[in-house]
Amino acid sequence: MSLHLTNSMSGKKEPFQPIDPKNVRLYVCGPTVYDFAHIGNARPPVVFDLLFRLLRHVYGEGHVTYARNITDIDDKIIARAAESGTPIATITEKFARIYREDMTAIHVLPPSIEPHATDHIAQMVAMIADLMDKGFAYAAQGHVLFHVPAMPDYGKLSHRPRDEMVAGARVEVAPYKKDPADFVLWKPSDTDQPVGIARGARDAPVGIWNVRP
Repeated sequence: MSLHLTNSMSGKKEPFQPIDPKNVRLYVCGPTVYDFAHIGNARPPVVFDLLFRLLRHVYGEGHVTYARNITDIDDKIIARAAESGTPIATITEKFARIYREDMTAIHVLPPSIEPHATDHIAQMVAMIADLMDKGFAYAAQGHVLFHVPAMPDYGKLSHRPRDEMVAGARVEVAPYKKDPADFVLWKPSDTDQPVGIARGARDAPVGIWNVRP
């Protein structure tokens, strides 16, 4: 059976050729678990559930790995914990469970793996440090930002000019940015937030959130 998918780069339907037909891998951004899911949150799971099922049909159930993450540390989660006086872990575990129940109710298959953000803090720090070492990111006032001009082909998948993306983006305006399009990879923590200290590339201090406070 031949599978054709639209290639974002070319804009055309092309034969799908996985890197490894014995292990076809699919990664999808999952929910930020601080509240009940709304209908917009259900769209990605439904769309990618269809693709997951199709890939399993073509390559076999044991040859497809579908990863969908759980974002269990975030500004909105911290704010909800502060407002309610409830521990962060209690909030995230509750709404992650409800999310799974909701997805089951609309007949969406569970992913093969469900990584939690708080279980991969060290990997995030290492990846950001690598970007800093390569000149794609920089530290400024406790933040670490991705420097968009350092990547000449930034935006090539969307086929949108960078100026157009900046004009319509939800990008924070901040004086410490080298370029208006630069975006935050890592934020410092306030004194009343869960915090630890890690050191990034070139020994730049970076405030990090603690794991499962």
